Amino acid sequence: MARTYNVVTYGCQMNVHDSERISGLLEQAGYVRAVPTDDTPDIVVFNTCAVRENADNRLYGNLGRLRPVKDKHPGMQIAVGGCLAQKDRGDIVRKAPWVDVVFGTHNIGALPVLLERARHNAAAEVEILESLDVFPSTLPTRRESTYAGWVSISVGCNNTCTFCIVPALRGKEKDRRPGDILSEVRALVDEGVLEVTLLGQNVNSYGVAFGDAGEPNWKRSGDRSAFAELLRACGDIDGLERVRFTSPHPKDFTDDVIAAMAETPNVCHSLHMPLQSGSDDVLRAMRRSYRSERYLGIIEKVRAAMPDAAITTDIIVGFPGETEADFQRTLDVVREARFSSAFTFQYSKRPGTPAATMDDQLPKQVVQERYERLITCVEEITWAENKRLVGETVEVLVAVGEGRKDERTGRMSGRARDGRLVHFATEAAGGESLAGQIRPGDIVHTAITYAAPHHLNADGAPVAHRRTRAGDAAEAGRSPRTPGVLLGLPTIGAPPVAPAPAAGCATH
Repeated sequence: MARTYNVVTYGCQMNVHDSERISGLLEQAGYVRAVPTDDTPDIVVFNTCAVRENADNRLYGNLGRLRPVKDKHPGMQIAVGGCLAQKDRGDIVRKAPWVDVVFGTHNIGALPVLLERARHNAAAEVEILESLDVFPSTLPTRRESTYAGWVSISVGCNNTCTFCIVPALRGKEKDRRPGDILSEVRALVDEGVLEVTLLGQNVNSYGVAFGDAGEPNWKRSGDRSAFAELLRACGDIDGLERVRFTSPHPKDFTDDVIAAMAETPNVCHSLHMPLQSGSDDVLRAMRRSYRSERYLGIIEKVRAAMPDAAITTDIIVGFPGETEADFQRTLDVVREARFSSAFTFQYSKRPGTPAATMDDQLPKQVVQERYERLITCVEEITWAENKRLVGETVEVLVAVGEGRKDERTGRMSGRARDGRLVHFATEAAGGESLAGQIRPGDIVHTAITYAAPHHLNADGAPVAHRRTRAGDAAEAGRSPRTPGVLLGLPTIGAPPVAPAPAAGCATH
C-alpha cells in the first residue's frame, strides 16, 4: 500500500505555496495524501515560520503531541522544514530526537530523498543549504485550489529591516525569468485557474538582478519597469480573469506599476502595501527606507488612478523605542490612509535580528494597550469603508473555506475583485436554492446588503451566476498540478513494468 502523508503549514503565503510543492514532491515520489480523519499518517511534514516569537512553541508543542503517536506507530516519520528549520537546524533533533528529517528553505526538493535515507539508516537526516540551488518553481506542485494559484516571481530579500529575520533564512533576492513565470501562469489557466497571485518578498524590486544577454528590452539588468511589464504581460493571457500580487515595498514602488494596475483589465484594484509604522523615527529605526509622506503619496496616486482601489497593510506596534507620540503618528496615518483591512502585530523579538538587541524594549502591557487602541481605530475605518459598498453590485469569485458559518447560514462565500470577503445568499428570486448549482470557482454578481468591519453580506438573490472551467474542475474533484523537474528521487511501491523491448538494434 502507498504510504500516506500530511503537511502542516504555518506562516505566510510563501509557506503555503511551498507546502503545495512539498505535496507535489511527495505525490510524485509515490505517497498519497492522508484523509482528514486519519490521525496516523505515515509522514507528517511541518512547514514552519520563524517570523513570530511563538513559532518555536507551536512547533515543539505539536512535536510533543506526536511523540506518543509515533511510539505506537514505529513506521511513522516526522519531517520539519521551512524558516524555523533553517534557523534552528540541528537544535530541532536535539530537542525532539524523534524527528526523522530536518530540511531548510533552500532544499525542499531533497525531502523525498531525505525521508528514504532516514528510513534506510534508521537515523535522523538534517540537511540545510545556505543558498538556493534550484528555483523552487521547477518542483512539481499539487495545487490546493481549482480557481486560484500562487506563482512565485522571486525568492529572498535584499532589504535589511531590523525586525525581520526573513533575509537570513530565505537569502538574497533571486528573480525568476519572465518567460518561466508566464509559462506557469498559462499552465494554470489551461487547468481552469481564473486568478493568480504573483508572490515575492518584495515584488516591485523584481528584475533588478537580471542579466542582459538574450532578454527583451523590458527585462534588462537593473530595469525598474520589469514588474510593471510583467503585470501587463499577464494581461495578454486569455482566460486569466484576475491578477494580484504581494507584497510590494514602498521604497521601490514606481508610477509605472500604478499605471499597469489601472490599464491592465485583469489586474485587480487591490494593493497590499506594508506600512509597519506611521512614525518616521520608528521607520528609521526599523531601517525602512521610506517615510510616512512617501507612503501616503503612493496611496494618493493609486486612488487617483483607481478610485475603487482597496488598500490593505501590515502594522507593527511596540517596536523598541516607540513613544506614545510615535504611536499617535501611526494612528494618524491609518486615519489618513483609510485602509480596507490591516494585519496588525505586536512587536516580536526575534534572536538574530538587530532589533532584538536594541535598548528601550517596551513592557508587554504598554504594547498590549497600544495594540488594542490600534485595533479599535482600524476597525472603525474598515467598517466605514465597507459601509460605502452597501447597495453596490460586486463580482465574487466563489471560494472554499472562506465562510466558517456558511453551512449554518445557508450562504456561500468568496472574494470580490478588490479582495474583500463577501458572504452571499444562494436563494434565487423565486425561492429556489442555487446551492447545488453554484460551485467553488464560479463567478457570481450580487448586491451588498450589509457591511461589517471584516466582511460584506449579500442577502438578496444573486444578480447573475456564471459557470466556469474552475467550477467544472471543483465539481469533478480535480486539483491543478504543475509539473517540475524531478530526477533521481525515490518512489514508494513496486516499480512500473518495463515495456517489452522492440525488435532490432537500439539507436543512440
